[in-house]
Amino acid sequence: MNPQAKLIFTISLLLGTTVTISSNHWIMAWAGLEINTLAVLPLISKSHHPRAIEAATKYFLVQSAASALVLFSSMTNAWHTGQWDISQMTHPISCLILTAALAMKLGLAPFHFWFPEVLQGSSLLTGLLLSTAMKFPPITLLYMTSPSLNPTLLVTMAILSVTMGGWMGLNQTQTRKILAFSSISHLGWMAIITVYSPKLALMNFYLYSLMTMTVFLSLNSMKALKLST
Repeated sequence: MNPQAKLIFTISLLLGTTVTISSNHWIMAWAGLEINTLAVLPLISKSHHPRAIEAATKYFLVQSAASALVLFSSMTNAWHTGQWDISQMTHPISCLILTAALAMKLGLAPFHFWFPEVLQGSSLLTGLLLSTAMKFPPITLLYMTSPSLNPTLLVTMAILSVTMGGWMGLNQTQTRKILAFSSISHLGWMAIITVYSPKLALMNFYLYSLMTMTVFLSLNSMKALKLST
């Protein structure tokens, strides 16, 4: 890939993340998520392999659907309460839709099916980006809106993620798929912790990112894509 293009996409990723995590208005948070999604698509599809193109398409469809749900939930809340502030999400149906939208963004079960497929279609370094940096803005939104989220739905999805992630990762031979299911399982734990202590969940995310980074970089240095290698 052209170095100038790579630089533009990296700056866009940093910009999108910064806009989302520093905003207190829903439109700004949504715009940041969109910038992030569009900046990472060329990085997934840069090898021009049919598998990579398929992964980029799946990623785009899922993320744009989740972003639309985020926008829809905030609009519904603004319609009922007159508030666009992130911390003022009070309408129950909006809270329910937002919980589902953030779960879709993160890849929590039952919205997890896209994540292993996308990771399998990308390179290890892009996989690292998708598993850590791209999870940061939705985790931040989860942290900021934690009092408003539907706790029953969040805990149900979290328990489902922990069991599905652990169970489906057992039968894999591809290292990227194992890491994808590991990520789903970890996010399940983070979602459960968010219900009780959001600050602890954020700390958990930092530790998870650190561990994931070491694993991905080790595998990348050995060029290990299968367990047999």
